[in-house]
Amino acid sequence: MDDGLKIGEITEKTGLSIPTLRHYDSVGLVTPSGRSPGGFRLYNDEDIRRILLVRRMKPLGFTLEQMRDFLDAADALREGAADTDAAEARATLAQIRDEARARYEKLRKQVAYAEEFIDLVDGLEA
Repeated sequence: MDDGLKIGEITEKTGLSIPTLRHYDSVGLVTPSGRSPGGFRLYNDEDIRRILLVRRMKPLGFTLEQMRDFLDAADALREGAADTDAAEARATLAQIRDEARARYEKLRKQVAYAEEFIDLVDGLEA
């Protein structure tokens, strides 16, 4: 990707809407790396990676602040943060990982209940 992808192309790749991507930009969650001469947002591969991470956190009910904390911590570790900052980043990632696991298990239980309910309904129609 030489110049970057425009927002419409990103919506096709990620399944997120244009207003959602603009909102993420306005709150500083995922800011596009560039702008075209006409002022269009241009996203590079790293921007897309960040958007996909956020998209994966969204159904688990993480807040924008938690998403930002996660991205900041991941960036700090990837960029080789100093020892104190790296320890804090690892702690943030561990906390979010534990919360994600707990939320995942809750969702699995809800899906199981939904499947049971559908089976019950199907049984009533037989």
